[in-house]
Amino acid sequence: MKFSDIIGQESAKERLKAMIDNGRLPHALVIEGPEGTGKFALARAAVQYLHCQNRGNGEPCGVCPSCVQHQTFNHIDTIYSFPVLKSAGGAVSDDFSSLWHDFLQKSMYMNYELWQSLLGNPNGQPVIYVDESQEIIRKLTFTSHGAADKVVLMWLPEKMNVQCANKLLKLIEEPLPGVKLILVSDQPSGILPTIYSRLQRLEVKRLSDSEVAGFIEREYSLDSADALAAAHIANGSINAACRNIGNNTETILFLEQFQKLMRLAYQRKIALLKKWSQDVAAMGREQSARFCAYCARQTRENFIGNIRIAGLNYQTRSEQQFSSRFSPFINERNVERLISLFDKARIDILANGNGKIIFFDVAVKVILLLKK
Repeated sequence: MKFSDIIGQESAKERLKAMIDNGRLPHALVIEGPEGTGKFALARAAVQYLHCQNRGNGEPCGVCPSCVQHQTFNHIDTIYSFPVLKSAGGAVSDDFSSLWHDFLQKSMYMNYELWQSLLGNPNGQPVIYVDESQEIIRKLTFTSHGAADKVVLMWLPEKMNVQCANKLLKLIEEPLPGVKLILVSDQPSGILPTIYSRLQRLEVKRLSDSEVAGFIEREYSLDSADALAAAHIANGSINAACRNIGNNTETILFLEQFQKLMRLAYQRKIALLKKWSQDVAAMGREQSARFCAYCARQTRENFIGNIRIAGLNYQTRSEQQFSSRFSPFINERNVERLISLFDKARIDILANGNGKIIFFDVAVKVILLLKK
């Protein structure tokens, strides 16, 4: 992984290079920021740059033995650590090394949902268990092979359980010579405070809309207008943009059902709303919950459109076309209650509530709120 392979983040790249070039890479560093912004790719590039035997011009050479090992995720002095599921067949990262290599090749921007799916349980909650910290400490006792520093590269340290975090804390408080810990976090608030306070921090910002649009335009052969619209909705995340494009069929379905709900509610067609609630409930729990989140977002976007703040509007062209006529019905008297209604429905759906009852209740309440 070279720094030039990573979209944007020029400030973070220069800071990492300077740390390494000047021999000032801290023994414990956290790279933090929104998901889908290239944090783990930055960490990989930095570690390869650190270990490269012929680095120059701010890049690893890419051809020395160390670089070749990094490109195949097999560098002997680099320890990868990441959350796993015991139910999937192991308690430490090494048990999933083959799966991890496949994941890194498929997801440069570390799509957490893809990792859950590869583990065989899209609804599971992977954890970094205490066994992992013990395995890390064991590996660090071995002599390094060719590199001046061993590096522990941990993805999502906020997923450590308390026992694991406490063991890692000792390693941070009493660092071993020639050992660097680089943690990559989407939610640094979830890291044990006693660990977080001892880390040097490198904050990574969201990508610009133009940077995300350029990426998805190249990857998906979209025209520039559609790519920019998808990037705007993604809010600076490559993963979110890819999800939106990959789920285009779902997005179309959600827009159709949102339009139907609002039109039937405005016309007060109770019988048709009952049929609508049955159709939406038939999507299944997970998709129904995503639909509720979509409705809440569209309500917000229509309110923004109604008060004419175009720069804050995050919609596709199809959504904007509907909103141009519908947005006047979303105002300061009903916007908060509508968003709360959809949020509560999502929570109830995920709690295994009866979808038909929940969505019919939503439909009836939307009738009342649209008249406010």
